Amino acid sequence: MKLAPTANLFRLLFVSLICLSSIAVYAQSDLESVPNFNAKTTKGEKFTKDSLKGKVVLLQFWTTWCPYCKHDEAMVERLEKQFSEKGLVILAVNVNESKKTVANYLKEHPRTCRIVLTEDTNLAARFEAKSYPVYIVINKDGNLEDEFRGSAPETGLKNVLRRAGLAVD
Repeated sequence: MKLAPTANLFRLLFVSLICLSSIAVYAQSDLESVPNFNAKTTKGEKFTKDSLKGKVVLLQFWTTWCPYCKHDEAMVERLEKQFSEKGLVILAVNVNESKKTVANYLKEHPRTCRIVLTEDTNLAARFEAKSYPVYIVINKDGNLEDEFRGSAPETGLKNVLRRAGLAVD
């Protein structure tokens, strides 16, 4: 039995719609859920995955001796200033350095974003931060939106923050 050309067209459209809807469902569920974590800032603020739900989170793993981390500080501070009132939470996690080392560094290089030490979090282990800097973006649903290993361009981070649900101009 030969189908009319319009019937073939409808069949093709129907199959295409099913394929596209399957892709859309897959893309929405493709994001990896962030594991539970605890973090306490140097000022005593406590954060968990659940307490940050509904916020976009930028994790920066850094060290005082890393030249790329130092280079990126101004960019991270700009992001903090521009977007903290829009719901962005930045946690700058210093990895494997003493409280004294970090405190001395921050006297010379003050930062406004929240600083977390390795001893006060399980984040560095959860995200296997072994080279620096590392940037992790967590979306409003608590899923891993994206990550950058190494120095990150500001425009690239802003694009990921936008995808994660932050109103970025």
